[in-house]
Amino acid sequence: MREVLTRWYQRYLSEEEAVILLMLLVVALAVMLVFGEILAPVLVAVILAYLMQGVANVLRHRGVPAELSVALSTLLFLGGFFAVLFVLAPLVWRQLVALIREAPAMIEAGRKVLVTLPEEYPVFFTQQQVNELTAAIQAEMASIGQILVTKGLSSIPSMLAAIVYLILIPLMVFFFLKDREQLVGWFGGFLPEKKPLLDRIWGELNLQFANYARGKGIEVLIIGVASYLVFAVFSLNYAALLGLLVGFSVIVPFIGAMLVTIPVMMVAYFQFGVTPDFYWVVGAYVVIQVLDGNVLVPLLFSEAVNLHPVAIVIAVLFFGGLWGLWGVFFAIPLATLVSAILSAWPSSDSLAVS
Repeated sequence: MREVLTRWYQRYLSEEEAVILLMLLVVALAVMLVFGEILAPVLVAVILAYLMQGVANVLRHRGVPAELSVALSTLLFLGGFFAVLFVLAPLVWRQLVALIREAPAMIEAGRKVLVTLPEEYPVFFTQQQVNELTAAIQAEMASIGQILVTKGLSSIPSMLAAIVYLILIPLMVFFFLKDREQLVGWFGGFLPEKKPLLDRIWGELNLQFANYARGKGIEVLIIGVASYLVFAVFSLNYAALLGLLVGFSVIVPFIGAMLVTIPVMMVAYFQFGVTPDFYWVVGAYVVIQVLDGNVLVPLLFSEAVNLHPVAIVIAVLFFGGLWGLWGVFFAIPLATLVSAILSAWPSSDSLAVS
């Protein structure tokens, strides 16, 4: 066992910079474990800054001065931010309230469908099974209602925190864009002056994470807008709300698509029933998902780290268990970052070859 550990150490930690990198990762992990929820808005600002830095880079490549390109990208971000805040958010909120009000009627309609199952499919369903299922659903809905009432009374601090985040995040994005070089230089001042290995790893990580953040932002926008347009064409209720859910579902591959399919199917079924309109909506939704997975994702993420589905599930469970909803939201970016670090980690073999 000692020989195995010695060979592993000589292979992966024989260089001083590799040891420094390991210490940085340990410190970063400790900070995230202790202050993860507090630093979540900072992570949001970093991801948004990566998105807008891509816009600034495009403007610079077209001859726009650096400071002007940062200012224009910041104005573009603020314009989109206020459009979401004052146009999209109220629309989605109204549709969410309407959906909550209509939920009891949907549940009652679903209960009536369940009651008919033993008569139509006696081989697969019994009356006792249906009674147990409906009782469980009613009990669950009652508990959810109680939770909503309790959360509603205690949500004022959370609302105040959300208002503070809405002010702080745009400010942090602006300063991350404006003072990016100064911030990177300040952090680099704590590292050795000669650090070619760390510089190479940082360059690879920066490229991988930038490709992921910008590609995922474009994917969310395209899938969200396409889903909304499809739902609106078929006059599906809550089109904006469902389009927003479908758009953000791509942040968590596989899992997000499976979860968001449930409300889309339920709303379509209770609105149209088993009619051609229902099949048209479902078919169009499936086409969007197929095009996303087979055309859009390979096109946007050809240079980014590809994660195995098992790694995605583990990342969602791990970070979601640590930070709840924030952890689910950041699970894939953080897993991508970890995968990029592992792939770029120096070893004695790679150093010998280089």
